[in-house]
Amino acid sequence: MEYDLAERVKKVQPSATLGITTLAKAMKADGIDVIGLGAGEPDFDTPDHIKEAAAEAIREGFTKYTPVGGTNELKDAVIEKFERDNGLSYDRAQIFVSCGAKHSIYNLFQALCGPGDEVIVPAPYWLSYPDQVCLAGATPVIVETTEAESFRLSADRLREAITGATRILVLNSPSNPTGAAYPRDELEKIAEIAIEKDILILSDEIYESIVYDGFTSMSIASLGDEVKARTLVVNGVSKTYAMTGWRIGYFAADASIAAAVNKIQGHSTSNPTSIAQRAAVAAITGPQEAVAEMTAAFAGRRDALLDRFSRIPGVTCYKPQGAFYLFPRVSAYYGKQYGGKSVAGSGDMANYLLEEAQVAVVPGGAFGADDCIRISYAASMESLNEGLDRIEEALSRLKT
Repeated sequence: MEYDLAERVKKVQPSATLGITTLAKAMKADGIDVIGLGAGEPDFDTPDHIKEAAAEAIREGFTKYTPVGGTNELKDAVIEKFERDNGLSYDRAQIFVSCGAKHSIYNLFQALCGPGDEVIVPAPYWLSYPDQVCLAGATPVIVETTEAESFRLSADRLREAITGATRILVLNSPSNPTGAAYPRDELEKIAEIAIEKDILILSDEIYESIVYDGFTSMSIASLGDEVKARTLVVNGVSKTYAMTGWRIGYFAADASIAAAVNKIQGHSTSNPTSIAQRAAVAAITGPQEAVAEMTAAFAGRRDALLDRFSRIPGVTCYKPQGAFYLFPRVSAYYGKQYGGKSVAGSGDMANYLLEEAQVAVVPGGAFGADDCIRISYAASMESLNEGLDRIEEALSRLKT
């Protein structure tokens, strides 16, 4: 039986990342030796003091409903984090907690966007941004950036993209999928335009703690009161503390926006898990050494993989300032064949590598850049080396 689905569902695509990860896990369950380089989650375990805080919450019976937008304890921890790490001052009415940063972003688009609105999304982009904009009834305006531009949106390109319908600019620094991050001078130019044109900025800062080579993440909201008033700062505990499954994200914004999201979330998920909220408090306010240790490990993996890709003919790869992804350009191999099949784009390349090399990667087309594939180096060096061996050998087997 066929059902008449809502038009908004027909406009969006399934998550390519989740799809690849699910398929790779299914192949592993069938006994196939698949190396998964697709998932965007740290391979480290959640630090013990965070897990213990969750266990203590269970023992105390902290297992009931909480306020929709999070406990005061967690809101206060988030306020402390913004002051400590970003030099930003907020009160409880401006902080809202959701079931992950993705949920926070979805809620914000639902609260702020509708038919006739435009949202500027620089490409390559995290694949959920455009679809979440569409689900809000608005129109994503994709502005392409290039490797030569360090995959960053310039002030000139931003100004050209703004129309009378522009509602929000999405800014993701460091970025998924490229790892590109914005320095202060570029953020200042973007902030000036946002103030001049009176548009909002959704600043997705989920990877802010995972940066390399002395780079320091900066929240665009910290550049002054005018831009802060226009900025929706989104963050969470998933990437920084290896807590992807705990599903805790949060944002800071004007109190009226937080109140609007409270209405939306109150009729959808209601509160985030009470136990996970207690764990998030421990993560944010507790020892931070594990974050530095994970970041150092990621940096070593990044450098090793960049070296490997530099030695594969026809492949180029941008050196990221943050996050834990590489976005190698593999389009030199498009048009080549294997087993009577042609590799026409990143989707075909991802399928080829999964089927023939048993390595799971995500096609760059899902991120708005079909010339590339995304590699997550949130995996052991043993898995990464074996995965690169397989990728290199598979690419060498493609023939014109």
